[in-house]
Amino acid sequence: MKLYDTERSEEERRTAFRNGDVPVAVYGLGKMGLPLAAVYADVSRNVRGVDIDPDAVETINAGRTPFDHEPGLDDLVAETVDANALRATTEARQAASEAAVHVIIVPTLVTDEKEPDLSTVEAVVSDIAAGIEAGDLVVVESTVPPGTCKTVIAPMIKAESDLTSGEFGVSFCPERTHSGRALEDVRGSYPKVVGGIDDESTRAATAIYREITTNEITPTGDATTAEAVKIFEGIYRDVNIALVNEFAKSADDTGINVLEAIDVANEVPYVDLHDPGAGVGGHCIPYYPYFFTSGYDGPSDLTRTAREINDSMPLFAVDKLLEGLTEKGTTLADATVVVLGVTYRPGVDEIRHTPAMPIVDRLAGQSDSVYVVDPVTDNFDPFEGAQPLGLENLSDVDPDAVVLVTAHDEFGTIDWNQFEELVIVDGRDAVYPDTDDHWLYRIGQGRR
Repeated sequence: MKLYDTERSEEERRTAFRNGDVPVAVYGLGKMGLPLAAVYADVSRNVRGVDIDPDAVETINAGRTPFDHEPGLDDLVAETVDANALRATTEARQAASEAAVHVIIVPTLVTDEKEPDLSTVEAVVSDIAAGIEAGDLVVVESTVPPGTCKTVIAPMIKAESDLTSGEFGVSFCPERTHSGRALEDVRGSYPKVVGGIDDESTRAATAIYREITTNEITPTGDATTAEAVKIFEGIYRDVNIALVNEFAKSADDTGINVLEAIDVANEVPYVDLHDPGAGVGGHCIPYYPYFFTSGYDGPSDLTRTAREINDSMPLFAVDKLLEGLTEKGTTLADATVVVLGVTYRPGVDEIRHTPAMPIVDRLAGQSDSVYVVDPVTDNFDPFEGAQPLGLENLSDVDPDAVVLVTAHDEFGTIDWNQFEELVIVDGRDAVYPDTDDHWLYRIGQGRR
């Protein structure tokens, strides 16, 4: 059955989707895509997941997940695969020819020139165009620059298929999902935004997501507005964090305890200041501002300045570490330094755009004794010049300095009293030694 069909009511579409009469292809089975595909399969019982990684496909078809730290996902994948509700493949065009709904959830990054990189999305769209039929619906969950559905995706499908406008639908329905709670978020932590390139696209996607999510559906006037919603969410957080990071940098000169001031300011409901820190990482906030600025010729000074401030925080943390070593009469070249946390978020095995990367690069460029500790990931290869170290072996290297980048819960077990006159830069307000013997700099509070 096709969902992009003006003759069918929403209830008819929802019933067909729920009964498995609407075959679905989900393109991208990564940390956001696999949970989405599993929930789709749990509801519709008729999903083909597509990924270019044959090892991931093999793992999923064996009823397992290729990654950890996602509560409930192992069981849901095992159940849906066992029931033949979810099947994985590397054959995108074959999957496209069998599907009536095509869900795109692949990464969109930026180039070295800070321009949006839609190459992966475009490759998927080409595969879809090779198998799409009249009445099919394309759902885009990947974050894209505003206007992409209207000016890139729909025109590509028309150019590379036999279809014309009005014979297929395209709707933007952005993921609002966080690693570590993906199933919860997909199923309804937040209202689901739906915006189509035409009214029928919006109606068809709305019918699907009324079955997928328990939360409200928020339709927008068009796909471009829906695309902007996700971009604006990311830019808001980036600008907010940049503001408090600017406050944090002032702590030394002003004597303000910025962390305390933020907490008290947030007591009123009209203030929501975020937390300062050693940098902003991940696959969202550091990239989305460029999705806006690249397509807008007008002034965007605030957005660009926020990016610059947040990108400066890792080296700000290193500068403070160097100040501490200088006060202790030690040079970085002679020091043993430990970086605590290389993932961009606590409890999440993801190092994309992590603040730890520029910190390690600068430290390892001047010291031969740099160690990285992270209880969540074993992906240390990108941190050239640094040696992986287990948390239990921290005392073995007798560090002169430590910079905490990611506040993993496990770091709360560190006994700081075992070290003497240690230089500590706390980038996440997470280090509270029982002794005053250490040189401690807390971003947002200064030297205390």
